[in-house]
Amino acid sequence: MNAVGIDVSKGKSMVAILRPFGEVVASPFEVGHTGQELSALAKRLLALDGETKVVMECTGSFYLPVAYALREAGLFMSAVHAKLIFSFDNDSIRRKKTDKADAIKIANYALSKWLKLPPYVPEEDTRKLLKICSRQYNKYGKLKTMLKNNFIALTDHTFPGVNELFTSQVRADGHQKWLDFAMKFWHCECVCSLTAKGFTERYQRWCKREGYRFSKQKAEDVYVSAIGHFGVLPKCDSTELLMKQAAAQLNSVSVAQATVAGEMLRLAQMLPEWPVVSAFYGVGSILGPQLMAEIGDVRRFEKKGSLVQFAGLCEEPYQSGKFKRYRVAHQQERFAASAENAVPGDGCHPTKQTCR
Repeated sequence: MNAVGIDVSKGKSMVAILRPFGEVVASPFEVGHTGQELSALAKRLLALDGETKVVMECTGSFYLPVAYALREAGLFMSAVHAKLIFSFDNDSIRRKKTDKADAIKIANYALSKWLKLPPYVPEEDTRKLLKICSRQYNKYGKLKTMLKNNFIALTDHTFPGVNELFTSQVRADGHQKWLDFAMKFWHCECVCSLTAKGFTERYQRWCKREGYRFSKQKAEDVYVSAIGHFGVLPKCDSTELLMKQAAAQLNSVSVAQATVAGEMLRLAQMLPEWPVVSAFYGVGSILGPQLMAEIGDVRRFEKKGSLVQFAGLCEEPYQSGKFKRYRVAHQQERFAASAENAVPGDGCHPTKQTCR
């Protein structure tokens, strides 16, 4: 009965091997995350007498190379939530935090929970890629918002309100009409210097070249809007450089986000639960893949309550003496019961019909 505790960090890990009653098989030693060193560690662990179980924390992605290598070698692997390790055996006022101490603590956890250790099962490549795409999509979204606010602040000095001239939605390739327009007509004087007829013709050629729908009425509205504004910054090469660079950055991030969104949808459609998720009310081509990415393989949950707890929607019970706090599930049940008895449209308990 050999309990192997591995404290994982970036590029290296600390390994400790213990047996029951405090017997130390191997004092903590360091192992690099290379194929050669991990292979040597697997051979050493397989040579131990008795059953061997390896436990590590599933924090970040640093543990994945070690988990894959040892699992492929035929060892029992278990990746445990870091909070469970942190809360285990905290019986000292003085907190000692070193890699060696953490490796020993994880090994002791393995001995204590020997029969309950969950086996490590690696994610499918498709699900792993879907999760990474979802995280990248969210990061691009934050960057896009920052760049968009910055560009609108710049247009307030050259062409105020240009972002409000068009209401077209973002195209599938990530381009936006108002942004492409602002890259071409980056200063209100780019419009004011032309006649109304001359701008309409130029705007029509631009719409045809960029693949946007042309409207003569929209061209007239844009021209009138440009005449009513004046730029604080002069129309010069430096201003043009600033505006086009800021617009190019925003366009690039927008295109990258749209590309990742398309890849998310393609990966999600390869998974068996996609028909069920896509049939949910209000779930589209973005939210659906994101739900699947964050939940992972739903088949690993034994019951629906497990999924609710995983999502953090079911509050833990809290009771002390005569005080007892209602759980979230009970509150939702009471709200649902009151909503059924409410009059539609009364403004207090909206029903599905009034929401639609």
